[in-house]
Amino acid sequence: MPSVVHVVDDDASFRTAIERRLRKAGYEVATYPSAQHLLDHLPDEQGSGCILLDVRIPGLSGPELQGRLRELGSSLPIVFLSGYADVPTTVQAIKAGANDFLTKPVSSDQLLGAIRQAIVHHEAVRDAKGRLEVVRAHLASLTPREREVFELVVRGKTNKHVARELGTTERTIKAHRHRVMEKMKIESLAELVSLAERLGILAADSRIAQGNAK
Repeated sequence: MPSVVHVVDDDASFRTAIERRLRKAGYEVATYPSAQHLLDHLPDEQGSGCILLDVRIPGLSGPELQGRLRELGSSLPIVFLSGYADVPTTVQAIKAGANDFLTKPVSSDQLLGAIRQAIVHHEAVRDAKGRLEVVRAHLASLTPREREVFELVVRGKTNKHVARELGTTERTIKAHRHRVMEKMKIESLAELVSLAERLGILAADSRIAQGNAK
């Protein structure tokens, strides 16, 4: 399935020319005359793709659309196009997560290179999101007691400490721990800790510690 490039630009002749160039390179193309038009027809993110976005467009500007899409949880990478070498706007856009910032006129090699990198980035983000959803499904399969054991073990508690905290025996904790490892589809404590970090469980501890330190 070809990747889709969503082109947002108020210049009709530019949209036509860029669509021809991108289709020739093997991409599917959707064009929008304004930022609002894209918001009214939000792209399907099931496949890979990116947004080619003009900075200065009537109504909602390119950077404003970038902010709206971020609020909506869009993962589509943005490649900005501008007719002006505007350093502050470039820095602002990149800091806000844009993949690239190109100045018109742009060569085919430069444009296609930026789009290719943006799509590779999008595919990596989608793959990581998919893997995280699988991990969350595994986590949801734990019983309440297994979840307690999981959270204590990844915080460095020994079986003995966990047993004492939960008011049970080490043998019982070992059995719970074994089932946690099976359900989470992992084989080592290091992997379990890594999963806890990816799920944000240990990050929450870090935020609490920072808050207490203030």
